[in-house]
Amino acid sequence: GGGGAWMAQARPRLNDGDVRRVPVAYLVCNFAPRAEGNPSLLSHREVVTFLHETGHCLHHLFTRVDRPDIAGTNGFEWDAIELPSQLMEDFAWDRQVLRGMSGHYRTGASLPDPLFDRLLAARQFLSGMFIVRQVEFALFDLLLHLGTLGTDPMEVIEAVRDEVAVIHPPGWHRFPHAFSHIFAGGYAAGYYSYLWAEVLAADGFQRFAEAGLIDRPTAEKFREEILSRGASRPAAVSFRAFRERDPDPQAMLVRRGLTQDPVHAPS
Repeated sequence: GGGGAWMAQARPRLNDGDVRRVPVAYLVCNFAPRAEGNPSLLSHREVVTFLHETGHCLHHLFTRVDRPDIAGTNGFEWDAIELPSQLMEDFAWDRQVLRGMSGHYRTGASLPDPLFDRLLAARQFLSGMFIVRQVEFALFDLLLHLGTLGTDPMEVIEAVRDEVAVIHPPGWHRFPHAFSHIFAGGYAAGYYSYLWAEVLAADGFQRFAEAGLIDRPTAEKFREEILSRGASRPAAVSFRAFRERDPDPQAMLVRRGLTQDPVHAPS
């Protein structure tokens, strides 16, 4: 996770002959300490971060796979590894859930609607531009590795921009030369995973929303079909087992404020 927070494995699950070990994880979040008689107060962003890392943590802890290399987050496909973490984030963006977990530290008053509305508006600000930019990066990454548009990085990025870009950088701008994610960061032909994981997470969260959000049977199914399976089967199979269908990008567009949820749209 970003912002100086992460989940790290202390030890994986192991079940081998006489050796039985339960998994242990470190959940690291650099929250401000309490000061001058006040408790440690978390910003909304820190709550989102905490839930994000908790998702990774649960993925590690709830595994029922006995071989460490494919248990929990180990060996889990790159383009789905953020599914549990991003799904957990969405609980902090639900008005009722956020109200239930927070309150004014002195009065106990619940979060005012106007403040939540401003948080939501900030989350969705310029989201269309963000997605177009991610699509540009992801298409460039895939097409460069496929080689179908040639091997000149500038020719490939310009072809992609002609198709999807809203803003074109000046001619001297050499973005591909500094795209360290795909050359030095392990994302080669995998940059699309940012958006794909969000599609999976948003659609997966909808399963909770449809059941009333805090719902034990849905949570049990999420644990059983996704969190406990590790890489013992393809992540796409695990997602389908949980959602009972293929992923639908609609939920991600709603999450980004780019379309209205037909179920919850104001009449």
